[in-house]
Amino acid sequence: MDIEQVRNYALNLNPAVTEELFAEHWVSWRIAGKWFLLMQLDAPEPRVAVKLPPEQAAELRSRYDGIKPAYHMNKAHWSDLYLGELSTCIVQELITESFSIVVGKLSKKVQNALSL
Repeated sequence: MDIEQVRNYALNLNPAVTEELFAEHWVSWRIAGKWFLLMQLDAPEPRVAVKLPPEQAAELRSRYDGIKPAYHMNKAHWSDLYLGELSTCIVQELITESFSIVVGKLSKKVQNALSL
């Protein structure tokens, strides 16, 4: 999976997903203003950061060389997915998981307003 495929996948999760360049070399994808996916554009290897439950993140990191603690993020909750080392299926599954975690923390009112 390349970075353009990641971008398209994230934007197609829900019409309310937004994409924003929030620092010189960082892009975020948000739902209701909350991050669920980050990408460092100038990273030496293409990677994205996703939010995962700490237990799941630890288990995945032990199983896959392409999943590591996220750079410059809370390493218990955020993991970097190295795109060249993981299947498209795993990357999409974990982006969706991150999206779902963030959506689950939104108020019911916000979820209903966004048709989530």
